[in-house]
Parts: sequence; C-alpha cells; structure tokens
Amino acid sequence: MDTRVAIVTGGGQGIGRAIAKAFWEDGWQVVIAEVDEEAGREAEAELAGGEGRLQALFVQTDVADESSVQSLIRQVDEAFSRLHLVVNNAGLGFPGVPVEELPTAAWDRILGVNLRGPFLMAKHAAPLLRKTRGCIVNIASTRALMSEPNTEPYSASKGGVLALTHALAVSLGPDVRVNAISPGWIEVSEWKKSSQRAEPDLRPIDHAQHPAGRVGRPEDIAEVCRFLTSDGASFITGQNFVVDGGMTIKMIYAE
Repeated sequence: MDTRVAIVTGGGQGIGRAIAKAFWEDGWQVVIAEVDEEAGREAEAELAGGEGRLQALFVQTDVADESSVQSLIRQVDEAFSRLHLVVNNAGLGFPGVPVEELPTAAWDRILGVNLRGPFLMAKHAAPLLRKTRGCIVNIASTRALMSEPNTEPYSASKGGVLALTHALAVSLGPDVRVNAISPGWIEVSEWKKSSQRAEPDLRPIDHAQHPAGRVGRPEDIAEVCRFLTSDGASFITGQNFVVDGGMTIKMIYAE
C-alpha cells in the first residue's frame, strides 16, 4: 500500500515510454494509458514483474474521449485506491498541411487529444490526486513558443497546454501541484514499439546546432519529470520547463 501510483498517458511509446520506465525503476506502480494496444501491451510486458509488486497495468485509453478517461480513472481507483501522479504525455503531431488546406476535422482531432485530453485527465483524476497531495505534469512543446510553417493545430494545442497548466495550478493548489515540460528535438526512434523501432538517423550538424551539443533523448524528459514530482520541487507549481538543449534561446541569422 506504500507504493506510489502514476498514470502516464501515451506511455506505450516515445517520451511516454521512457517516463513510465523511469518511474517503474524508482519503485512506482505505473499505469500505461495508451490508445495503441500493441504499444501498450509491449510496454506493460517490459515493466512487468518485481517481487511484492503488481505488474504494470496497461489500460487502453483515448484521452480525447471522456468516457474512456472515466473508465481509466475508475480502473485505477479499483486496483490501487490511490493516485499520486498524472503525466499528460499523449499527443498527436502536426500534419504539415497549409492552413488554407487543413481539414477542420484534423484541427479538432489534434486539439482533442493534445488539449482536451489533459483537461479531461485533470478533471477526473483530481479527486484521487487531492487525497495524496499529488502532481500533474503536462508534456507541452517548444512549439508553444516558436513555430515552423504549417503547424497551427499542434502549436495552438501546446500553447493551450501551457495556459491550462497555470490555470490548474491555481485551481487545484495547494493540494495538487501542476507543471509543464516543453521538450525540443527529442529523438524517439529507439523508444517506439518494436514493429516500428529504428536506429536514430542523426547527422553531426543535428547535434552541433544545439548549444548543449546534442539532440535530446526521451530520458532527458523523464529526469525532469522525476524532479518535478520530488520533495525538492515542493515549492514549484504552474511553471513551464523548456528542455531543448538551448535551441529556443539561440539567435539564428541567415548567412
């Protein structure tokens, strides 16, 4: 009963899988809320085992669907009767379609997963999190702060995540702390489900353009999640942590 419980949405692949693994290694019970059954089952099997501990729990979840989120929270409550952390990581990328040609349905789906999803998770997880004085960590993006062409729905959704973060921090405090992480370029090829896993295809220039000297790894984001849920971060709420190897503070001039 002393084991802390975390939900990681989109925990079957990429950054979410690295976060789920990090908390499992720290002794947490991790619930993998993932819409992709293949990825979710695979991540669950990877984290299964441990003497005296329940196996990792995969719950197929569409975070944009309120009934699916309600079912997830109900299953967590029934299985553990407690919840200490929600990592809102599930997200859809940008379609790369010019704004004049972007289908409204694509806009709605991306906003549904990326912004409605974290809202629904907070709404339904809040009662359990209040009991444990838990945390929410929202995975935003540097796209909330800067853009490339044809990224309108993704950028808008991640900007909304930052606003949602500080609003929730005020509404749920002091019982629940809420923070965001904005990753930059994070190479996830090795963290995909096995049927899509690949070796990273990175050039020296890809690393060199980062002031930190390299492209990011999913483990970089997991480490910040660890800090934000630690006692050392107990005075931090409503904040956004940019983890991008310094790219958003770099002035770039055409030559």
